[in-house]
Amino acid sequence: MFEIINKIVLNPTVTRIDVYAPLIVKKAKPGQFVILRVAEDGERIPLTIADRNIEKGTISLIFQIVGSTTFKLNQLNVNDCLCDLVGPLGKPSELDDIDKVIVVGGGVGSAIAYPIVKELHSLGKKVITILGFRNKELVILEDEFKACSDQLYIMTDDGSYQGKGLVTDKLKEILSKDTGYDRVFAVGPLIMMKFVAKTTLPYQINTIVSMNPLMIDGTGMCGGCRVRVDNEIKFACVDGPDFDGHKVDFDDAIKRSRFYSDFERHKYEETCNLFKKEVDDVK
Repeated sequence: MFEIINKIVLNPTVTRIDVYAPLIVKKAKPGQFVILRVAEDGERIPLTIADRNIEKGTISLIFQIVGSTTFKLNQLNVNDCLCDLVGPLGKPSELDDIDKVIVVGGGVGSAIAYPIVKELHSLGKKVITILGFRNKELVILEDEFKACSDQLYIMTDDGSYQGKGLVTDKLKEILSKDTGYDRVFAVGPLIMMKFVAKTTLPYQINTIVSMNPLMIDGTGMCGGCRVRVDNEIKFACVDGPDFDGHKVDFDDAIKRSRFYSDFERHKYEETCNLFKKEVDDVK
């Protein structure tokens, strides 16, 4: 069993848990993920390893409460245990031959971007970080990114905190003054990554996107994470999750990502209502 050592609420819908997993900690690298189950009868979900502490033997998992399983996961507290935890899975992010980089994170995708920024900073690289959120209330990991970014820009849709606008607005501003970046990493909603790739294309800057939103099984067996890259079918969980953003068919990925949205929303509402009933019964 994998014990939860620490739990922090980052914003109203995003939670961080630190889980004791000493064997995974030894092998984990930026960009990799784990598969977990909350209970024996639960579904398996993938979560990116947001951070690790080798001394304590813990990995940090940051998740957004959007469905039935993440709702149940959020009900666990310190000293509770996960049923299953397998990893690290997926290919690590390729961080070689980089001296100057821009990392773009959107919403909870910022948690996936963080280990990349942290690792590049530890290697002495120049890292510019751009984070985007809907509003100030949803901002996460600001202090952590400040500690490992040469420059950190935060954009909010409504202008309630720092810059007003989209991450691509700030990205365009930076690239209009300096195109000498070896790579751009983008992690976040599919639509955000699509337009980050469109923004960098005229400058011919290598742009890597993380297709974590497509993962379901995590082993390549279910086929649910397939993504079209350069007109070929790839599997995000075993061939990625990182891919060349200029070659990903984002329109196809966005269409597929919405296929089960109604079902997922129904299951989430059903789980919330059941939990509320159980609490009311106890009272």
